[in-house]
Amino acid sequence: MGSRVVQSSVRLASALGRGLGGGGGGVAVARGGGGTDRRRGLASEAAQQRRDSEKRVGSGDIRVDLLNPFELHRLHDGPATDVFTSKEELMQMYMDMTVLRRMELAADMLFKSQQIRGFCHLYDGQEAISVGMEAALTYEDSVLTAYRDHGIFLGRGGTTFEAFSELMGKKTGCAIGKGGSMHLYKRENNYYGGWGIVGTSGPLGTGLAFALKYQKKPNVAVAIYGDGAANQGQLYEAQNCAALWDLPVIYLVENNHYGMGTAEWRASKKATFFDRLSYIPGIKVDGMDAFSVKAAMLFAKEHCVAGKGPIVVECDTYRYHGHSMSDPGSTYRSRDEVQGFRKERDPIERIRNIILKEELSTAEELKKLDKQVRREVEEEAAKAREAPQPEEHELFSNIYRLDTGLVTYGCDRKDTIKLP
Repeated sequence: MGSRVVQSSVRLASALGRGLGGGGGGVAVARGGGGTDRRRGLASEAAQQRRDSEKRVGSGDIRVDLLNPFELHRLHDGPATDVFTSKEELMQMYMDMTVLRRMELAADMLFKSQQIRGFCHLYDGQEAISVGMEAALTYEDSVLTAYRDHGIFLGRGGTTFEAFSELMGKKTGCAIGKGGSMHLYKRENNYYGGWGIVGTSGPLGTGLAFALKYQKKPNVAVAIYGDGAANQGQLYEAQNCAALWDLPVIYLVENNHYGMGTAEWRASKKATFFDRLSYIPGIKVDGMDAFSVKAAMLFAKEHCVAGKGPIVVECDTYRYHGHSMSDPGSTYRSRDEVQGFRKERDPIERIRNIILKEELSTAEELKKLDKQVRREVEEEAAKAREAPQPEEHELFSNIYRLDTGLVTYGCDRKDTIKLP
């Protein structure tokens, strides 16, 4: 990111060994699933403790209590239930989610001032999924998602300047201004973008997993889709292939409970998605808690890399804005419902409360940080607003043929451009 304070999030994460949203902080995990059998004797108990110790991740000493239990499907053992973290990771998560929240609020204003054209789907409310997921992955893992992709882009190492530029169709955007809101992209970090066609991420993510297995790489592909896509036929065709070939793919469902304006229980006979298939295991996780998401994704990645095939991770989450900018989000859900999620389950407040409880920072210091982030995110938006438009020749790049002799119109119908 171009400005100093927002960039400091990247610098801090880099010092911890990862980029924005990355899992560099010290999280120590001890597997759940039953205690040591005392009848085995002290030697057996010590061996069990050594095995548990070997499974720990990081060296944090702050215990985090998960707010909601995991629900399991076709699994005898589940993700970690004892989660530990460090000051560095907590502050990093807080910074990452605050930057993302501020970016979405700024994008809201840019759209309303007609600086963003076309579709725009905001991610605020769902920040814990992006941040928690990236804490369990590396940039060697492959990720792609649907059209609500801003948060995933930042988690994959994108910057607010690149995102704002792309949203406004500028040359400095991550896709040279051609993709817009639904098609943010960062190939160098194995982020294969957002996709506008509902359900597409299922088969495409399965293909990425096939490539990883074919190349014998110890990584996973993550195919992200929402509850609105969960009934797509192409998804189940892809999952059948993934199970048949034991592909290392995590199907991550962002269940924010509304596909456009339709509640999941009105569109699905079975309104949970992690337990639909008899041949693919699944986990349901609190998608408003970054630590729950991280624990689930660590478990899921371990499952896939071990050659056990695909797994479904359903994140119970909530979007604060409407489906898109044309949707006020108020005709199919009450104001009390939205405010209830903001008050009781907000993902940023979750991290903030842990920081304050552990006395890692003060409320005043966090307030100053919030103001600082807001100012610098708005500066990045202003800089992107003044960035140049793509050059005319970009209209014809990345297409298959240039010898058609076709003529296209510009924004003004009087302006015509002939293809080379």
